[in-house]
Formats: sequence, structure tokens, C-alpha cells
Amino acid sequence: MKFHGSICAIVTPFDARGALDLDGFGRLLDLHVAAGTGGVVVGGSTGESASIDETELVELLEFAITRVAGRLQVIAGCGAAATRNALRLMHAAHGAGAAAALVVTPYYLRPTQEGLYRHFALLADEGRLPLLLYNVPARTGCDLLPETVARLVGHGLVAGVKEARPEPERMQALLALRKPGFSVLSGDDPTAVRALLEGADGVISVIANVCPGPFRELVALAMAGRTAEALALDAQFAPLYRGTGLESNPIPAKWILHRLGLIEPVLRLPLVVLSESRRDEAEACVTLIRALQARHPVPVGNRAA
Repeated sequence: MKFHGSICAIVTPFDARGALDLDGFGRLLDLHVAAGTGGVVVGGSTGESASIDETELVELLEFAITRVAGRLQVIAGCGAAATRNALRLMHAAHGAGAAAALVVTPYYLRPTQEGLYRHFALLADEGRLPLLLYNVPARTGCDLLPETVARLVGHGLVAGVKEARPEPERMQALLALRKPGFSVLSGDDPTAVRALLEGADGVISVIANVCPGPFRELVALAMAGRTAEALALDAQFAPLYRGTGLESNPIPAKWILHRLGLIEPVLRLPLVVLSESRRDEAEACVTLIRALQARHPVPVGNRAA
């Protein structure tokens, strides 16, 4: 299975009581199908994985798989601090019908590289799903090094890596490991175009939540090697890269989606709604998104009914 293009790390909508908002989730999924998004990660860190339980993850996955009806890949966020807990989530995601599992490095425990290798090797052998490794040291306090990734390439069902470190040297080291059946994906929106122009297979994105159609076009331009066009469009996205980082992810993304009329801005504690002092900048992002959507409309044949 190949993982490529614009993949959205989709938010998890909640209603005013804090319960899953499946109506809102359906609206978001329809938007991604219409926009040509290649896949969604359900229940990842942007989906508030730490605040949803296994039953809710399965409910979200089953709903998404039914809603998209094979028109995009549904990938399950299955990260956990303990290996056995990640394995249990992978088994649940397999039972729900997920196409793959995105598994972040174990957070808080700070394992060694040998511990990381054994963690992912066991999940690749016993998890029953294609496995996407996910490295985001700023969140986990743990860095999966390229030499450890190299040991995992070709092991079991390891299918790729999502790298969220922005340094070009890190992406170049991982790109050297690309081969059929192993995708290298950017996990850092502001540097994704650079990675794509250098040969990355795609990006698992936060910003795709709020501007899926134009962002999918940006990714396609970069993957096609249309450098000047990609860089010009990427420059237009710069305020959105800043805007989605105003506070901890997914606080700003949920506020922007709320202002776009798609979901309520509800998060589960300890996350709270976007601070009032940040809302003017978020509102400028909403204005920019509407302008980008007008300049890069969804093709008629893709539009949701």
C-alpha cells in the first residue's frame, strides 16, 4: 500500500457536552473527499488522541470508513506510551477496517534507540496493519533517528515514516531510505514543500484541515516538480502556517473551522478554546482561506452534494 499526497491529520469534533460530534465529523470528511485529499489520520495527535478512548477511536474509524466509501485512505492514530497499549489500539483499528496505523514514538518514557527499534518491530510483526512510524520530538521528548528507521525499513509491515523535524538534513537522511513499499512523509507543514521538492512522497498535515483543496493543489504542484508555482503558492500559505501554530495544536485549527461554519470549537481538557487575544490573527486566516478557496476552487465533479 502506497501513502502519498496530501493526507490530513483530521481534528475530532465534539459537541457542547464534549461528546463526539459525528455530524460535524461527517461534514469534514465530505469536505476532504470533495477536495481530493488522499487520506485522513483519525485519532492522531491533531485528533486529540490523548483525550479519546479506544471505543471512541473505533467509532470514529467505522464512521469515517463508511462515510468516505473507499474514496480516500483512513489511517488510525495508534500511538501510546506503552508498546502493549499501542498494539491493542492497532488490533482495534484493524477490526474497524483502517487502512494503516500511524504510531508516534512512545512519549514521556524517553526510550533508547534500541527500545524504539524493538517497540516498532513488535508492532510491525504483530499489529496486523501497515505501520507508519511517526517522529515528533517536540511533543514526545523522544527522537527516532534515521539509523533506527533504516533498521526498520523492510521489517514486517513497516510502510513509511512521518517526520516532523524541520531540519533539511533530517529529511535528506530519510529520503535516502525511500524504496517501493516505504514512504517518506513530511509532518511539518511549513517545510513540507521543500521536502516534497526533494522527493518526499507526501505530507500528513494539520493545515489541510482548514484549507484542504488549495493545500492538495500545493502538494500536487510540488510533487510534480513545478518548483516556481509550488513556491509561489506556498508563500501564500505562510500566514496559515503561523495561524495554526498560535497555540497548541489543534486549538487554532478548531477555532478556524468553527469560524468557517463547520464545527464547534470544543476541546477536551486540559486543552481550552483559543484565547481571545489570538482571535484577530485567526480571523485573518479565515479571510485568507476564503480567498485561497476562491482562487483554487474544487473541481465541479468533486464537489459534495
